[in-house]
Amino acid sequence: MKFKKIVCLVLGLAVCASFTGCGNSNKGRTEDGRIAISTSGWPDPDSPDYPKAQEREQAFEAANPDVDLTGDTWSFDLKTFYPKAESGTLPTIYRCNFTEIQRIIDGEYAADITDVLDARGYTGKFSKKVEDVVSKDGRIYSFPMSTYILGLAINMDLFKEAGLVEADGTPKQPSDWYELAEYAKIIKEKTGKSGFVIPTMNNAGGWIFTVIAWSFGTEFMKQEDNGRWTATFDSQECIDTLQFIKDLKWKYDVLPQDILIDNNVTTEYIATGKSAMMLSSGTIGTQIATYTINPDSLGMMAIPKGPKRYVTLLGGDTRAIRDDATEEQIDACIRFLEFTGNGYDIDESGKQALRDTIERNKERGAVIGIKSLSPWNEESAKQQFQNELIEEYSNVSPNNVKLYNDFLNDETVEVQPEEPICAQDLYAILDRCIQSVLGDKDADCAALLKKANEDFQTNFLNNY
Repeated sequence: MKFKKIVCLVLGLAVCASFTGCGNSNKGRTEDGRIAISTSGWPDPDSPDYPKAQEREQAFEAANPDVDLTGDTWSFDLKTFYPKAESGTLPTIYRCNFTEIQRIIDGEYAADITDVLDARGYTGKFSKKVEDVVSKDGRIYSFPMSTYILGLAINMDLFKEAGLVEADGTPKQPSDWYELAEYAKIIKEKTGKSGFVIPTMNNAGGWIFTVIAWSFGTEFMKQEDNGRWTATFDSQECIDTLQFIKDLKWKYDVLPQDILIDNNVTTEYIATGKSAMMLSSGTIGTQIATYTINPDSLGMMAIPKGPKRYVTLLGGDTRAIRDDATEEQIDACIRFLEFTGNGYDIDESGKQALRDTIERNKERGAVIGIKSLSPWNEESAKQQFQNELIEEYSNVSPNNVKLYNDFLNDETVEVQPEEPICAQDLYAILDRCIQSVLGDKDADCAALLKKANEDFQTNFLNNY
């Protein structure tokens, strides 16, 4: 018996009294007979987004009178997710990242939503690459909301100052990692600013490292015939990757002096012109709004190629539904996602929700014009409308982001989801490797990765 089921039995009626508790005695319905659902990520009452969320709730319930929707302010994070999941207090529908969805599925914290999706006409509508991420054994356990692939975010002002733009203003694309290093060196010489910035802490460094390492041919783990997982990154390909990172510091001298940098700082460096290049998704357009940047100071392009592969990371945002949800609740949750503009097709309420979001982002200073990878197949009306909105509200020169927007449809690039098992634990270990080579000119890449491989196997894979 799963531990969470034991907890539910012990808690008994104290928890089951709530429609979101385990063993729902009223089978997911309110006292007046409506289908009861709750959703995570609801704004606090003192948030400026709260009135709009309340309007959306009222509009949804007016269009779906058989449903009672409750907003839950809890947002996904690993420290609180598992306690909430074990105690039966998760909202009916909750946000999670692609990184964790397979672990959530394996832990039986997400409902199988395949039959409801089929009944609502979703068969064959998801992008195959995205569907694989949210599925297990041919069954779908989560609803992808948005997807992205990593590219190269740049500060256009520094590129222009360094002479790295074409005659039409399009930034010059570094074809591979070594050309990126040469571009970074030119930028450092011409502007005095760091040519490239990579995060090194809070798991962000390891996350970025895996993508570069894939392109060098690294395989981080493999599953044996008996189902066990083996760490495999004590390899020459991974050593070459770490040596490249080390060379950025000690050979090319193109990194910032600070070697303890998280993702927020890398974004700040690009937005404020302290650095010229970083790996990022197109969501950087909204992330830099804090810095009141001139939109034309930001550019996006494709990720550079590696010695062995042309590959980028597929990430995203998905919605899972509690494993004990009734079929009625699952259907109501999918209806709510459709109502808010996140379904395959899109109606007027969904269009308005998307328009509200992009208007709000633009008002806050976001850069509008960078498109995103679609979770849907090419015929999705929702994705077509979203791209039309991006073009309508664009506030950046098209040439600044052309190389990334074209990259989204490049069939020559491989798209790979994050490592399947204990990804965040792997990232933390790799963070330490990056910090070591950036802090010590004589650091031994092979020795560092040998120990990292052993630690990952012993402390995490052996216990999975």
